[in-house]
Amino acid sequence: MKKCGIVISAISVVAALLISSACKLNAEPVKDNTKVNLTAEWDKTFPKSDKVEHSKVTFHNRYGITLVADMYVPKDKSGKLPAIAVSGPFGAVKEQCSGLYAQTLAEKGFLTIAFDPSFTGESSGEPRYMASPDINTEDFQAAVDFLSVNEKVDSERIGILGICGWGGMAINAAALDTRIKATVVSTMYDMTRVNANGYFDSENSEEKRHEKKVALNAQRIADYKNGNYKLGGGVVDPLPDDAPFFVKDYYDYYKTKRGYHKRSLNSNGGWNVTGCMSFINQPILKYSNEIRSAVLIMHGEKAHSCYFGKDAYTNMTKDSKYTDNKELMIIPGLVHTDLYDGAGKNLIPFDKLAEFYNKYLK
Repeated sequence: MKKCGIVISAISVVAALLISSACKLNAEPVKDNTKVNLTAEWDKTFPKSDKVEHSKVTFHNRYGITLVADMYVPKDKSGKLPAIAVSGPFGAVKEQCSGLYAQTLAEKGFLTIAFDPSFTGESSGEPRYMASPDINTEDFQAAVDFLSVNEKVDSERIGILGICGWGGMAINAAALDTRIKATVVSTMYDMTRVNANGYFDSENSEEKRHEKKVALNAQRIADYKNGNYKLGGGVVDPLPDDAPFFVKDYYDYYKTKRGYHKRSLNSNGGWNVTGCMSFINQPILKYSNEIRSAVLIMHGEKAHSCYFGKDAYTNMTKDSKYTDNKELMIIPGLVHTDLYDGAGKNLIPFDKLAEFYNKYLK
């Protein structure tokens, strides 16, 4: 046993020396040299505000992926500002909903960024149109990294905002990142739940999950043979007469002038068929009831997705010691995409969101 102990100690010493040497060799911060193409013109689905300064910025995540964001800074504010990182919906780009949220909140006094997640939009990451519970949670944390060292930002006053599928990612990030002081999720999806259980939990059985896995693994072989990844298709077009309401709701946004964008996955070819495969096995809201910072979950009463928001709030507050700063806001009459852009009727309660952030980003 003594000899064994000696061997282990020797290995520990060697390992420590190697780690020490590696730390010295890598003393410089990680630099991401991935090239991205930044669009110069204003190509958003919403008009440009004259109350904020707009610019393109880039930052990298822990996986070396370069993320591209639009930064919005209020013109009438000075000094270090509270900041908010915004992303979503799932399959959208920053020129759509997240940019609208970011620009509007900047008008209300916050420095904001709306970013394209890894593998999508103007951000880097190969192959394209992949998603990951881990990497996409990391995207939010990388945004916090970037904001924390920005000279215009008060690093103790940083929040995040996730829309649709990035609402679930935002909750997961808040459960992991103690630098996040306030989180808003709007018309949220839990993408791990919908991938594992289907819409409305209609496929929540071992048999149904097995069928999905068989199909997805067969697709992996086909993709490997073909040397590319088959796209799953965005929002169905043309729209069938018997399409469910939530499909019509998505069509009305992603496939019309209201929200169409040439880089949006949902507006065009969609994710890779296998792009969300890992979501089946990786529930992201496991530790949400340990979030100590403030969280506001906002959902439309008539949204097909409302059950995600209600259940996320229940899970987040059950057996939790930190419920005083948690809030569920159900807005009467609104459907899922009403909280994407306000449906031309100013339906998004931006004053409420600003009040929430001002309260908890003190």
